[in-house]
Amino acid sequence: MGFISSRARLNGAVVGDSVILGPSVVGEGSFIDDDVTVGYPVRSKIRSVRSMGELDLVSEGARIGGGCIIRRGTVIYENVELGNNVETGHNVLIRERTVIGDGTRIGTATVIDGDVKIGRNVSIQSMVYIPIGTVIEDEVFIGPNAVITNDKYPPSRRLQGVTIRRGAVIGANATLIAGVEVGEGAVVAAGSVVTRDVEPHTVVAGVPAKPIYSLDEYLKKKRAYELSA
Repeated sequence: MGFISSRARLNGAVVGDSVILGPSVVGEGSFIDDDVTVGYPVRSKIRSVRSMGELDLVSEGARIGGGCIIRRGTVIYENVELGNNVETGHNVLIRERTVIGDGTRIGTATVIDGDVKIGRNVSIQSMVYIPIGTVIEDEVFIGPNAVITNDKYPPSRRLQGVTIRRGAVIGANATLIAGVEVGEGAVVAAGSVVTRDVEPHTVVAGVPAKPIYSLDEYLKKKRAYELSA
């Protein structure tokens, strides 16, 4: 059963049978599918809630830009900001205080676990895990089932976010260990485990990941592969 807060502003967006809580704002031309939740409160607030009306009152809302497509099953917590033309697949979770730039796409069943910054035109494929403290710059590609971590010695009290610089490529099933930085234009091969920083414009592979060639060599291989089709 849907619920739209009296404090929410939808600006003519198409909204299905969904839950829009608190002073959430949805931009013009956006599509919110059925079974979507926007503005879900953090855990500390939920402990005292006894009804949907109370859930609405404690929510600080979320902001969704214009032209967004938010597909069925997506949950967006309070204090999340999505830019214009952001798309989610089905059953995506975006936790509190996450900021996502214009034109970014987030694949089905991806989890963004809060306090994350994602730039513009980022492509995140299905079933990716992105924890607290991660920074992803513009035009990054992250393949399916990639895992980013933020705890070197779990469970510990010290978390270290991963930074992925502009234009980097993270292959499918890659794992990035807490605190590493993947440089601008770098490529991490599928299945790699990255335990140290990756230099800009470098291709790494393996467990642990090590440099195998330069970005120029990678691009030559990519062009040859595309032309062979």
